[in-house]
Parts: sequence; C-alpha cells; structure tokens
Amino acid sequence: MKLRVKRKGLTIICICILLLAAAIVMHGFHQGKNTHTRSGVVIKNREKIVQTIRTGLREHSREITIRFHANRDHMDGIEVMVSELMEAALEETSRADEGDYIRYQYGGYEVRYSHSKEDKGYLYRVRIIPRYYTDLAEEQWVSDEIGRIVSAMDFSWRSTDYDKVSAIYDYVCQNVSYDVVHKNNDGKHRKTTAYAALKYRTAVCQGYSVLLYRMLREAGIETRVITGIAKVKGNEELHAWNLVCVDGAYYNVDATLDKALGSRDYFLRSDAAFSKDHWRDEKFTTDPFCAHYPVAAHDYNN
Repeated sequence: MKLRVKRKGLTIICICILLLAAAIVMHGFHQGKNTHTRSGVVIKNREKIVQTIRTGLREHSREITIRFHANRDHMDGIEVMVSELMEAALEETSRADEGDYIRYQYGGYEVRYSHSKEDKGYLYRVRIIPRYYTDLAEEQWVSDEIGRIVSAMDFSWRSTDYDKVSAIYDYVCQNVSYDVVHKNNDGKHRKTTAYAALKYRTAVCQGYSVLLYRMLREAGIETRVITGIAKVKGNEELHAWNLVCVDGAYYNVDATLDKALGSRDYFLRSDAAFSKDHWRDEKFTTDPFCAHYPVAAHDYNN
C-alpha cells in the first residue's frame, strides 16, 4: 500500500485598508457518466462524488472520504483529480450557503490517499481534510441572523431587484466597520467571514463581500464575489467586491470602499466606471465568465 500526503492552502494577504484572501484556483472538467479528467482517472458517478464533497464542505465536515475502483494504478493523478473535484464542488448552485460563500471562507485542504491491489484492479481511498475559518455552530448562527435581518426588511412581491439590493447594501455599509487591526490579530482569517461581519461588526473587504453575497442570495438576488486589485489613495491593493444582478443586468458594487468614503460612489456601476480603479483577477476576465455575467454598459439609474 502506498500513502502520499499533499498540503494545500490559501495565503491570506492582509493590507491596511484592503485584504484579499485568495481562493484556490482549480480547473473544472467535462460532464458525463464516465468522466476523463486531466489526471487521466476515469470517474464514474461524478456528480454524486461532487455533491458529497459539496455537502461535506457546507456542513464543515472534518474529513470527506471518497472511495472508487480503477483497473490500473492512478496514484500519480490523484492530486489533480481531487483539485478538479474540489473546484466542481465550489461552483455556484441554487443555495445561498454554497458556491462563493464556501469558496471564500475556507483556507484550503489537505489530501491523503492510498490504494490496495484487488483481483480486478485497485481500490482507492481518498481523504480530503478542509481547513475552515468558522465552525458549524457559527455558520448556523449566521443563517439564523441573516434570516432574521432579511425578514425584517419585509420584502414583498412588490419589491424590485433594486429595492432588495439597495436595502441590503445599505445594511452592510451601515453595520460593518473595516477591521484596521487585523494584522495584529491571531484570528485574522476570521475577519474575512460573514460571521465576523455580523457578530463583531468588523471585517476586511472579503468579509464585506461574502456577507453581501449571502444576504443577497437569501433575498433571491444573483451575485458573485470578485477578487482583484483596487487603487486606494494612489496605492494598488488586493481587494474583493461583488457583481450583482438587477433587472437582468449585472453591476459592480464595492461596499468596503463606500463604507470607508461614506458614499455610494461604488454602487451599481458599469465596468467603464469601475475599471478606472478596479482590476479583476484573470479568471474573472475570461470570455466564458464575461458571457455568463455580462455587465451593463452604463451605471444603474433608479
């Protein structure tokens, strides 16, 4: 029996006003009953495996175990296979507590794997050990608190997309302050979470973005967390903000900067306006991404 261990994590870079906790970037792969990945491993019941991983991440499982059979030795391709499965598990779904909400609130994973010889090939056992910035009880508290807050906003069938986005955006800006001391805080990673933003009313830019994502999704508004670089007081800093969908078109919003400036200068803006001081990471500039999330040609005017 062979045993290999690989550690994978995210480096969280803390900068005075802005912070980006970069997520793991991994490659997706094609749909199909038997899926050939870049690793060369042929996967059966791929969707079931992906859902097992996604559920494990959402429920903060300490260890997610995958077992499968293969007719030959694939040990050299397991790490690539796991990265592909993890990326698939982090794709957007219909749930507000999956997709980007998971992606930007965990610090990578460790993978351990082994295989044993059988008459018709090999039996593989893969263990994924995630590292989370919150625990399950804290996430339950977030769900309850967001449910209470959004319910109190009393949205109805008359409420427009703009009404929902505006109310939730104002709530985040008015109730969350920027964490200016996170560099000296041993729990600095927690300041990138919705939990920190709600519980302690302080967070860094990623905490703002993840909280806004979760609240908007709970209210039925499509949104994504965008990472990249922003220029603040002449300095280019790692940063995170959001894309939000209003009336079928996407717009940029930056709650962190609007909070800092006491403005709405970064609310529902076009790319033309945003690109003056915001630059997306490359994965958010690809043709497929831009085609799926087309930004309006002009700023939104209510």
